Amino acid sequence: MKIVVPMAGRGSRLRPHTLTIPKPLVPVGGKPIVHRLVQDIAKTCTEKIDEIAFVIGDFGKDVENELIKVAEELGAKGKIYYQDKALGTAHAVLCAADSLKGPVVVAFADTLFKADFTMDEDADGVLWVKQIDDPSAFGVVQLDEEGFITDFVEKPSTFVSDLAMIGIYYFKEAEKLKTELQYLIDNGIIKGGEYQLPDALRNLTKKGAKFKPGKVSEWLDCGNKKVTVHTNQRVLEFDKDKDLVSPDLNNKNSVVIPPCYIGEHVVLENAVIGPHVSLGRGTTVKNSVVTNSIVQKNAMITNSILQDSMIGNNAKILSHGKVISIGDYTTIE
Repeated sequence: MKIVVPMAGRGSRLRPHTLTIPKPLVPVGGKPIVHRLVQDIAKTCTEKIDEIAFVIGDFGKDVENELIKVAEELGAKGKIYYQDKALGTAHAVLCAADSLKGPVVVAFADTLFKADFTMDEDADGVLWVKQIDDPSAFGVVQLDEEGFITDFVEKPSTFVSDLAMIGIYYFKEAEKLKTELQYLIDNGIIKGGEYQLPDALRNLTKKGAKFKPGKVSEWLDCGNKKVTVHTNQRVLEFDKDKDLVSPDLNNKNSVVIPPCYIGEHVVLENAVIGPHVSLGRGTTVKNSVVTNSIVQKNAMITNSILQDSMIGNNAKILSHGKVISIGDYTTIE
C-alpha cells in the first residue's frame, strides 16, 4: 500500500511560523506534524506501507531529504512530487499521479488523528469523518441506510450532515481516482478557483463506487496557532507514558510539570515549565513560567510568564507576560 501526502500549501493561517518552514514541518510534541501523521497511519494500518509520496512546493533539498528519511525509517520508499501552483486538493493529489496505483491512502498534512485503520474489504474506499457540532465550515458526507456515502457537500449553509471529512482517505483502486481527477482538470471543473477532491469523489459514487465512513476517536487540527497549541497539548497527553525529557537537560533550580517535551541541550534556570509545553533543542528559559506552549529550537526566554503561546526558532523574549505568537529570529524586550 502507498501513502500520498499533499503538503504544498502555504500555511498562511499559521504565520509567522510558516514563513521559514512549511506548516507540516512545524513540531508538536517535539516532532514535525507530517512525521507524526505518516507514523500514526503506519502504526495503525494493517497493510504494509511500500511507498510514501510527498507532494510539496519549493521547500528545498534539506526538506526533501528529511521527508525521504521519514519514509525510509518506516521501511517504505520515499518519493517527492511538486505542486507548483495552488490549484486545489484534487490538483494536489493528481500531482502524485504515478503513485496512484493499487491501494492508496491520501492524507493531507495539516491534521492529526486517532482512528481505526482497518480497511473494509466490502468497500471501494474509506473516508474518515468526525461528528462535529457546527458542520458549516467543513466538507461533510451524507450516508444511505446501509451506511455507504452518497454525497459530499462543501461547507453547507443549511444542515445536511454533521459528519465532517478530516482529510484522510483510502482507495482500494487508486487508478479510478486518478481518472476522475484528470477528468476535472481536462474539463476545467473548478470551484472557488480550485479543483476540488470531493467533485472527483462524487463522480466515483455516481459510477457505483462504494465508500464507507471511517471512525475517528480524535481529530487534531494544525491550521492556526490556537489549534496547533491545543494539538501539542493532546499529543503530549497521548505520549505521557514515554520519556519525553532529554537526559542532558541542564536543570538549575527549576520545575518541570509533566507532560512536557524537552529536547537536547535545553537549559532551565529558576523556571517553571508545564504542563503541556514543548521546548526545542538548545532553548534556554530563565526566571520564567511557561505553560501550554510550543517553543522551537534555540530560543531564549527570560523574565517572562507565557501561556498558550508559540515561539519560533532562535527567538528571544527578554520580558513578557501574556499569550504571544512570534516567528523565527524575533526579539521582544
